[in-house]
Amino acid sequence: MATATPPLGPGRTPGSMPAPDGDWPAQAADTIERFVGNVREKTTGPALTAARAVVYGTFAFVIGSALVILVIVGAVRLIDNYLPDAWVGEDHMWVTYLILGLVFLVAGIICWSRRNAVPGR
Repeated sequence: MATATPPLGPGRTPGSMPAPDGDWPAQAADTIERFVGNVREKTTGPALTAARAVVYGTFAFVIGSALVILVIVGAVRLIDNYLPDAWVGEDHMWVTYLILGLVFLVAGIICWSRRNAVPGR
């Protein structure tokens, strides 16, 4: 009858089989983990960055819009309360609108002059 075990060489016992080079199961697991980590980093990294940009941008837009509206309302009330009645009369809301209109007109002219004009248009 033939045996399934290979013959032992001189000085070798059945418990002293040669170990493979390095710890190959750990190396294979590390390689797989590194590959999956690279794929995850290249796919979900940009997606997370884009999602954060959308969320934070939307939040900043909402808060900024509310802040601009509150500043304009406060400016209207402040100007209307502190305009002297002797100078413009008791009904001086039109002066408030005129002052703020001029402020926004000047700001618009400054922004318009600083724009980058497209050549040929």
